[in-house]
Amino acid sequence: MAHLVKIGNSQGIRIPKPLIEQAHLEGKDLTIQVVSEGILITPKKGVREGWKEAIASHIAAKGGEFLDHEWLDAPLSSDDDLEW
Repeated sequence: MAHLVKIGNSQGIRIPKPLIEQAHLEGKDLTIQVVSEGILITPKKGVREGWKEAIASHIAAKGGEFLDHEWLDAPLSSDDDLEW
């Protein structure tokens, strides 16, 4: 069970280590969202994280005739690298 604790004028949450390990949250930046039943805490995803695998999987499912490695392996970390 997690507990709210006072931290200055705010409150924090103490999450037991087994829950952190089970959710793979150790040492990660977190995203916190308000949902209908409370709060959802998830690891923050990087820019385009998982896109390469999802695209490769989609292409393979469609016959896998081509892979455009020039853009698939592009080292973009933000949209600032794009020319508009």
